[in-house]
Amino acid sequence: MRKDLIKYIASEAVHHGDFTLTSGTKASFYIDLRQVSLDHRVSPLIGDVMLALIAEFAPVDAIGGLTMGADPIAAAIMHRGLLAGVSYDSFVVRKEPKDHGRGRQVEGPDLRGKRVVIVEDTSTTGGSPLTAARVVTEAGAIVVAVCVVVDRNTGADVVIEEAGFPYRAAITLGDLGL
Repeated sequence: MRKDLIKYIASEAVHHGDFTLTSGTKASFYIDLRQVSLDHRVSPLIGDVMLALIAEFAPVDAIGGLTMGADPIAAAIMHRGLLAGVSYDSFVVRKEPKDHGRGRQVEGPDLRGKRVVIVEDTSTTGGSPLTAARVVTEAGAIVVAVCVVVDRNTGADVVIEEAGFPYRAAITLGDLGL
């Protein structure tokens, strides 16, 4: 499964050119994981590969992260988990609390006292996962790890681990030939 996932990402989600990443960093390539994480062929592979990473931190009650990168990853894990006999809820962390309705920043089941894993599609600086971790911790969750599909090998792992969270990546740039 991991080899198939690497093949899809390398062939369909890696783009070469001049890009500015969310972090503001300039890059000569961009990994647009949404091109594959929302693809019916690839989403199950992401779910299965990420399930293996998350299993190390059991028991886990819920998985999620900062919208939008984490959303399809969390959904894939939740659905593939059900097929594997593991029940994970998922949640979405908004960048800002809603300005209407209940004003929530975390959508999904109540996370108070729940063990959660923050997920992300790609990580450069670790900023998005750390933002999500801060928000869900304030909501009462216990963050047990941060797991990403693709690590850009730019130090996010160090930043996240220095913040006190174990960090795992399913795929690195070397796996993608970058």
